[in-house]
Amino acid sequence: MGDILGIGTTHYPALTRTDEGLSSLWQYIINAPRIDPKWKDRRNWPAGMLDEVGNDMGLSAARRYRARMWTNFRKQRQMIDEFAPDFVVIIADDQYENFKEDIIPPFCVYGLDRDFEQEVWAHGHNAGKDNFWGEPPDLKVTFHGHREGAKYLTSGLINRGVAMPYAYRMLHSPTLAHGFNYTVLYLDLDRRGFLHPIIPFHVNCYGSAVISSRGFAAHLFEEPKQGGLPDPPGPNPALCHEVGAKLAETLAASPYRCVIMASSSWSHCFLSTNTGYVIPDFESDRMMLDALANGDYELWRRRTIEEVEAAGHHELLNWHVLAGAMAALKRKPVIADYVESFIFQSDKCFAVFPPN
Repeated sequence: MGDILGIGTTHYPALTRTDEGLSSLWQYIINAPRIDPKWKDRRNWPAGMLDEVGNDMGLSAARRYRARMWTNFRKQRQMIDEFAPDFVVIIADDQYENFKEDIIPPFCVYGLDRDFEQEVWAHGHNAGKDNFWGEPPDLKVTFHGHREGAKYLTSGLINRGVAMPYAYRMLHSPTLAHGFNYTVLYLDLDRRGFLHPIIPFHVNCYGSAVISSRGFAAHLFEEPKQGGLPDPPGPNPALCHEVGAKLAETLAASPYRCVIMASSSWSHCFLSTNTGYVIPDFESDRMMLDALANGDYELWRRRTIEEVEAAGHHELLNWHVLAGAMAALKRKPVIADYVESFIFQSDKCFAVFPPN
């Protein structure tokens, strides 16, 4: 029987940037042409937002914020090292990076080579921008895949009634989507090397908006062009929970020792119609956090895709897959940290689901 450790984390892209880059992204959003002009007037900002911006446009807050994030990633890295898994299943999303108009799968398992190189700063989100580590744009980082584990996982899901796509190489992008890349880079933030093999598990979190928004905030700058019916949605929470449960069943019956890790921030301000695209939906995040801490997976499972998208919880679908897996294993989480922010685009949660 396979041993499983569950972890919830984030791949927040702005952490790759310098302190100045991290502290400036909120200005990019607040000045977008389709944002309500009231947000350009400081007198309309909530007190917490004023505090974070301070008198240096958020630079001091960015340094404090990064320090807190790094503390959490170091703790999670230690957990993984001590658990010593055969592989880490990273549940994350592709934001118009590898999957584009010719195919948008709801899920996909990647069975990658034992050793494969990623030019992590040359492609995708934040490509060509100065990074926190001062690493060159053509830096090649060796990641490690586990094709046999991916084959076992995919076969197990298919045999349990999940029509699971799989891939052995990239399609449109020469690298994995940033949700996978940045998760590994943050777990190796001290650059000791991350030798644990990974099995990327893609979820189409952006659903009907993945093409029109280009996987980020294009909708804040121009009216999305949509001909006819909307593009099909991503998988809803109930489906994510079902797939997560089958994932847990497959790995629990396997000969492998593995980590199931969901990687995403929670409410994304620039996706939340509830909050006018400027600040995260704190109310929805707190409701979901309370339910998670109490092991109320049913509340999570019952969420509709309309509720998900209104709250900016698109990427929380990655955590829904994890929640489905942990519910099947009868695990309750330990919430290691929960971080709210007005100017850093999204709330963050760090959680661990220890073996019983």
